[in-house]
Amino acid sequence: MNQKNTISQAVILAAGESSRFWPLNHQHKSLFNIMGKPLIFYTLEGLKKSGIKKVIIVQCPKKDIEREVKKINIKGLKIEYIVQEKPKGMGNALWQTRNFLRDNFLVLNADVVNTQDVVKKIIFKYKKARTKAILVGKYTENPQLFGILKLKKDRVLEIIEKPKKGKEPSDIKSIGVYLLETGFFNIYEKIKKHIYDFEDALTMYMNKNNVNVVVLDKKDKDISFLKYPWHLFKIQRYLIDEFIKIKIGKSAKIAKSAIIKGKVYIGNNVKIFENAVIKGPCYIGNNCIIGNNSLIREYVSLGDNCLIGANTELTRSIFQEDCETHSGYFGDSIFEKGCKFGAGTITANIRVDRGEIKSVVKGAKIKTGLKSLGTIAGENAKTGIHCSLMPGVLIGLGANIGPGSLVLKNIKENTIFYTKFKEVEKRFETISK
Repeated sequence: MNQKNTISQAVILAAGESSRFWPLNHQHKSLFNIMGKPLIFYTLEGLKKSGIKKVIIVQCPKKDIEREVKKINIKGLKIEYIVQEKPKGMGNALWQTRNFLRDNFLVLNADVVNTQDVVKKIIFKYKKARTKAILVGKYTENPQLFGILKLKKDRVLEIIEKPKKGKEPSDIKSIGVYLLETGFFNIYEKIKKHIYDFEDALTMYMNKNNVNVVVLDKKDKDISFLKYPWHLFKIQRYLIDEFIKIKIGKSAKIAKSAIIKGKVYIGNNVKIFENAVIKGPCYIGNNCIIGNNSLIREYVSLGDNCLIGANTELTRSIFQEDCETHSGYFGDSIFEKGCKFGAGTITANIRVDRGEIKSVVKGAKIKTGLKSLGTIAGENAKTGIHCSLMPGVLIGLGANIGPGSLVLKNIKENTIFYTKFKEVEKRFETISK
């Protein structure tokens, strides 16, 4: 077989509705910012460093991906855009690119931020093995939750979706990164079309062709699975560990009594007032204000123009730009841009029984796999003073929460919520009895 030893093309699939990413899904999930850049930036940068020259991005009719990516300066990478008019699944999205591709090409989602590490292993396998296609797998302790690879040595025979316990063909899941070749489209064209027809075409392709697997090491961080908003925490931790640099902007003003320890990035025009403490790794964007006696510690990412008022504690949280807090506690929480939280607001991030936290998504209670999870709030959500937000609560964009409210359940977007004092009295009476 004659084959080139290089891979120069990639298809990024970014046309999905991200419905399970609520309340952060007003735009595609790959446009969520961490350390001042959208997730798709890290994906594209990793592709470029891996030798990819051409990228085709499949987006939805909103074209929000195209609008935002054009603001990113990634030299040496040719990017083309294709619109998937209706959300008909991965196979249909990939089909739109058939006339733009030659030979072998990568297929991946827009939020695979460790692209460089993954592609490096694909290229090594591609050069070594005489194969046209490669799938990427990762060890998992919960095969019932994923598409699991049935293998014969390093050849993939089949992908079995969410196998029952005891029926798993292996403990290796597919992470949704593929090396394919244009012959795949000949098979896809012939199969019956439906939302999961990509998987059908891939199975048929594997029956006719040798498809190998690249299995990521157990030590490799599993950050390829961005389905629910709390998955951002793993991605944030990876990006901070890999890319944060110690820096203090020349125009930053830091009080002499402030304490800064560890890997901390501080942008331009930041003001840090007396007795504030920042313990890295942390990222503080441009024009932020950190008030007196505030504590910011361990994997905090603040977007530009955030105001962290006096006597506030932040830990393991992600704030987009233009967020404001006053005295309070915010742990293991995610806030979209423009969120405002009144003085004394508390995000509870641990259950009383220290058990796993569940959250409600699309009407179903979902296990998060986390024992520490605070609040996730959409764009421009606001609270009054002294609000208490329980673990795993999701708040829709534009929601307003009245002062003194206890939030036990999700709050829909653009609604006004407040706790009536009579309801609180009734609850207290019930507990007392």
